[in-house]
Amino acid sequence: MRSTSMGRLAALASTALRVRPGRAVRRPGSHLRTGALTVGLTLAMSALVPSGSAGAADQYQWAALGDSYTAGGFVGTPQPALGDASRDGCDRTTDAYPGVVERELDEFPPGKPVHLTNVSCGNATIADIADAKQTPISPVQPPAGGWTAVDPQIKRAKLNDKTDVVTIGVGGNSLPFGGMLLKCLELGATPGKSCREHYTNPPAGEESVQDKLARVQDEYIAMLAKVHEAAPNAKVITVGYPAVLPQEGSACNRLALTELSSIKHADVDWLRDNVLKPLNSTIQRVTSFFGDRYVDVYSSSVGHDACQPAGTKWVEGICGDAADYWPAKLPGTPLNCGLIRKRVTLVHPNAQGHANTAAHVERAIRIALLDH
Repeated sequence: MRSTSMGRLAALASTALRVRPGRAVRRPGSHLRTGALTVGLTLAMSALVPSGSAGAADQYQWAALGDSYTAGGFVGTPQPALGDASRDGCDRTTDAYPGVVERELDEFPPGKPVHLTNVSCGNATIADIADAKQTPISPVQPPAGGWTAVDPQIKRAKLNDKTDVVTIGVGGNSLPFGGMLLKCLELGATPGKSCREHYTNPPAGEESVQDKLARVQDEYIAMLAKVHEAAPNAKVITVGYPAVLPQEGSACNRLALTELSSIKHADVDWLRDNVLKPLNSTIQRVTSFFGDRYVDVYSSSVGHDACQPAGTKWVEGICGDAADYWPAKLPGTPLNCGLIRKRVTLVHPNAQGHANTAAHVERAIRIALLDH
């Protein structure tokens, strides 16, 4: 689309869409693929899409944009590798869902090879996708002067009219969900305090959760418009957030740093129903307005939240299991997960969580390329 038409669409979307904080994400059930379904879909697509050589001009171009839930952080081997001069502080890893999907598409290509450009970056906000330079904050072997700011992700991915697919997983840091979680930890350790009250009737200088969601919606609209402008022929796929919180806050052990620690059970329920689910609904609503495809990973991950036992959880708790290169202490805070032989994971997906997201994203990409 032309720039003027995309600007008008963004303005129209801002007017037409309204945040509905209480709206829950639909739960159509699990869509986990089986090997047979994957192979069947691959063969069907191969029959419909002409095969080509592995040359650069005969590849599908896929760009993966997003935050730490896309980049991976502590899941798998760092990309670029530790010690590599091209490391940028974004903490992308091999077992994050873009890498998992890439390997599946390499093994069963949808008619021709798919080339992945992954520019996702830990701590990225919506603005960092299309507008802002981001200064990474990786705690893993930072250079003496700190990390250099990186360009907006659509620029780093070199989106253009040859881009076939763009996947985007972003939004949480724009609330910011992580900051809210830390505030809930702080207030949970204070008798008579509630983070629900803090964000529903906020103190001066703090946005209410309703204002946060309204702002995120407007930012997401502007971001998607710019992605479409940069990659006018691409199929755009947005990725929601998994069920990081349990169905009942009372399922959490408030003494366990491997779960949600001191967060009050009522605040866990509030974070789930009034923050996380509305965030996913906002992303889904804006995505639908643009005619793009939304990937729901929440429904299939219910029951695999941070308060489940090891082996069942797909999301690590405040402290959790992570690769050895990941830190045990959170700089600037007293949090030291090393005391319980864990590392600082701050409610992020583990390998199983990324594998689940990969299954859904792979299916969405194959369907997008079938229609391309």
